[in-house]
Amino acid sequence: MSREANPDTTDTPQVLLEHHLKQLRLPTFLREYDKVARQCAAESADYPRYLLRLTEQELLDRERRATERRIHQARFPVVKSLDTFEFLAIPAVNKALVLELARCEFLLRRENVLLLGNSGTGKTHLALALGLSACQRGHRVRFTTTAAMVHELLEAKDEKRLLRYQRQMAGYELLIVDELGFVPLSKSGAELLFEVFSQRYERGSTLVTSNLPFQEWTEVLGSERLTGALLDRLTHHVHILEMNGESYRLKQSKRKRGLQPNS
Repeated sequence: MSREANPDTTDTPQVLLEHHLKQLRLPTFLREYDKVARQCAAESADYPRYLLRLTEQELLDRERRATERRIHQARFPVVKSLDTFEFLAIPAVNKALVLELARCEFLLRRENVLLLGNSGTGKTHLALALGLSACQRGHRVRFTTTAAMVHELLEAKDEKRLLRYQRQMAGYELLIVDELGFVPLSKSGAELLFEVFSQRYERGSTLVTSNLPFQEWTEVLGSERLTGALLDRLTHHVHILEMNGESYRLKQSKRKRGLQPNS
């Protein structure tokens, strides 16, 4: 007895394949399989080579998307790289150490980084660039300013979610805290900031930028005891980049106005 064709089962292999690739969440396979098939046919490449090319493209695209997610989740105010940092403009910077840090091996050892120097000498640029490098190497990163973090900590405390926020901050492989020293902190804010650094001690890497030398941190934190305990934790396993010199931004501004750098 013959069976009539069911009009609802007219899916072609191509339609079914594309459906399965969507279900398997293989967007690069879906986008490239036909083009790669034609390329392989023209080159007389066999099936394993065809699949190899597709899987390689899928993996590359997956890593690219994962890197983009990590960069987005890091909350960088802007994306900066070492390629755009003018080392010659800030000769005090230890370029060899910067390039070593960009390999991100210090994260595996849970070491800290301190960038110290005058305003406008590129501390934030380097912090962003090292954060970007960490994201590109698969590490979870968070960028914040000192003022913003203290505000978030105080808000979390008021809203009874401080422990959750602290666990979140402790979970990043690299926490970048920019601009320590720009604004004096309240007693409560300084204590909460210290707690974050303390919880990360030997568990994750923390990068801090500051326009103040260590002996002046007490003016920001308000307590010699707290400052000493904080520095003890930050400097135990640390790389320090001294970035003193004339403001790079000031030099640029003077050049635009046609003035000599030392005028």
